Amino acid sequence: MPLSPSQIETYWREGYLVVKKLIAENQLAVFSDRFEAIIEGRVQLSPMMKVMKDVMIVKGHLKADDPIQEVNKLFSLENDPVFFDYITDRDLTSVVRSLLGPTIYSLASNVFNKPPEIDGRHPMHQDLRYFKLRPADEIVGVWTSMGTANRESGCLSVLAGSHKLGIQEHTLPKWDYINHGFYGIQDLDREQRVHVEMDPGDTLLFHPLLVHGSGSNQTRSCRRAISAHYASDLCVSDNENWRETGLTRKIAD
Repeated sequence: MPLSPSQIETYWREGYLVVKKLIAENQLAVFSDRFEAIIEGRVQLSPMMKVMKDVMIVKGHLKADDPIQEVNKLFSLENDPVFFDYITDRDLTSVVRSLLGPTIYSLASNVFNKPPEIDGRHPMHQDLRYFKLRPADEIVGVWTSMGTANRESGCLSVLAGSHKLGIQEHTLPKWDYINHGFYGIQDLDREQRVHVEMDPGDTLLFHPLLVHGSGSNQTRSCRRAISAHYASDLCVSDNENWRETGLTRKIAD
């Protein structure tokens, strides 16, 4: 199910696009169950996979009886056979190929798990800051809501059109609690943010220069999403062998 010309035009104009119900809810349940099994120790971490607990837990400011409530994210999913089904999902990769062309590679995959009753904010940032691949137009991020994501649960917010501004300066926010590596852009017109509320299975496609972030979760359950990035074969890097190293995976047609 490739994107329509109108959807493609919206993506390049705004820097993002929401595709409704792209991933089936029964498949989302499989991914959610896998996440919980890993965090609860019923399934071993796959090679190179890592768990990041929220900084408020790590620093002892809060304690959680449920280990699920401690985790901010699970990342590097490519070696896990269950999560790799998301990365290679035919509907998902079809819409990505509408933007990048037929030859794509996956990288930088995560399950985001925003627990309630913590700060949990993610400052407004651009993902390209974390990548060495260029050009930016040949990279696409995808973010699928595994439940309901709204302002109360800390949905994503974006600055529409900000992908046209180029890379911005990122610094650590002056917050009491900030998770590792969560750099942000400080000088922003926050009134221009668009809060992207999503239903289960809705998927956000976004440019790596799009400024985006999320607030804290004010509900009683975790706000969960699964995400990845894709790069086209036109990308270049300081590492000429970027297609064959680490967790980069060529996605078959």
